[in-house]
Amino acid sequence: MQWEEVRKFYSNQYVKLQILASHTEEGNTKFVDEVALIRAIQDPQEATKELLQSKDGVIVSHTANEELKVEIRTLRGLRDVIGKYY
Repeated sequence: MQWEEVRKFYSNQYVKLQILASHTEEGNTKFVDEVALIRAIQDPQEATKELLQSKDGVIVSHTANEELKVEIRTLRGLRDVIGKYY
């Protein structure tokens, strides 16, 4: 399913999605091309909780966002810190 379709069917609400296809631009931005809807979420606090617990290509977003994109963050600095202690 495309993000535009999700926005059309679930307007003005949070949705939990599985990323099926994406591409990277600008070095650290992943643009999501295709998703599978897991479920719609009505409560903003529940959406935040779901977002914080998400992993393995699962995201939570609000359909008011015109684009569906994810900032890619590396753990390079953290790995250097951990390496000093092990």
